[in-house]
Amino acid sequence: MATQVLSGAGLAAGVTVGALLAQEMLASTSLSGLPSALFTIGSAAAAVVVGRASQRLGRRVGLSVGYAAGAVGSVGVVIASAAGSVPLLFLSLFVYGSGTATNLQARYAGADLAAPQHRGRAVSTVLVATTVGSVAGPNLVTATGRLADSLDIPRLAGPFILAAVAYAAAAAVLWIMLRPDPLITARAIAAEEQESGGRTPDADGNRAHLVLGASVMVLTQLIMVAIMTMTPIHMQHNGHDLGAAGLVIAVHVAGMYLPSPFSGLLVDRFGRLTVAAASGVTLLAAGLIAAFAPPHSTALIALALGLLGLGWNFGLISGTTIISDTVPLATRARTQGKIDVAIALAGAGGGMASGLVVATTSYATLAIISGVLALAVIPAVARTARA
Repeated sequence: MATQVLSGAGLAAGVTVGALLAQEMLASTSLSGLPSALFTIGSAAAAVVVGRASQRLGRRVGLSVGYAAGAVGSVGVVIASAAGSVPLLFLSLFVYGSGTATNLQARYAGADLAAPQHRGRAVSTVLVATTVGSVAGPNLVTATGRLADSLDIPRLAGPFILAAVAYAAAAAVLWIMLRPDPLITARAIAAEEQESGGRTPDADGNRAHLVLGASVMVLTQLIMVAIMTMTPIHMQHNGHDLGAAGLVIAVHVAGMYLPSPFSGLLVDRFGRLTVAAASGVTLLAAGLIAAFAPPHSTALIALALGLLGLGWNFGLISGTTIISDTVPLATRARTQGKIDVAIALAGAGGGMASGLVVATTSYATLAIISGVLALAVIPAVARTARA
């Protein structure tokens, strides 16, 4: 939970200004979704490394290495912006994505030692800690911008200074304090129960549920990243300042993490499939409000982004719990890493496509398409429920 507070600040700070930094350096709106795509592709690559390292060496090693890489990428973005180097910016954003992947994979650590009937709440306990840092990060955009000014580097590089410090601190805290390792401990307990002849409560291996859990998280990630990436640019084009964009992103990130205890309770109380379906309906509402909100209304845009975060939260917690229910301990971390690759690639696709859609049509069109696409979750849930 402590590292999630820190990593949340690193994650949200970069998300807030990434597209704006690219637009400034590239002088092109159509490519402003590229930073989101790059650090999401980097997140996909890191998800494989973190998953495999966790499988072999435990969560402590895998997560610490991932956060350290995120810190290195953040430093690279600052140097690239100061030097005006677009190739270094792209490379650094790719490495910066390691922090995003690690922040997400930490949720699995919460489920490693949880009983099946409490897994939703266990996952949510880890996720909710991200709220503190992820809400603080965007609201420090102005302050970090002033810090960047004092160092004679572009203002938009300021949040990445915060990200570098936050990710490095998260890596240090995990490396020193995550003892005993939850995944290694869970395996040891399972082995002892097996040797004593007791029944080991493990995953049920239902492939239909595995596919559904992965699909829900992939779809909600794609939709969330697409709308989120273009919202600061949409606001800037309509006269909002950087502080207003930071506030809206803070509301969005709060919606992503703050409702986690409520979502976890719903998952354990009413079932994984019910909450998965609710994610699709919530994302549809977010897309429609974003599309039809007056461009000058910070309040309505913030409402839309808050619902966007909530829909993502429903999808992530229900999907994560389904995966933890389904995948056996022997292959759990590796499989989780592979699924997070698909999630990251979906986010990369959403980030890249969002800039092109807005450049050729409008932000409203992007929001409507994304909201309607979210409804695909409902037939998938219905089909799995009948299986």
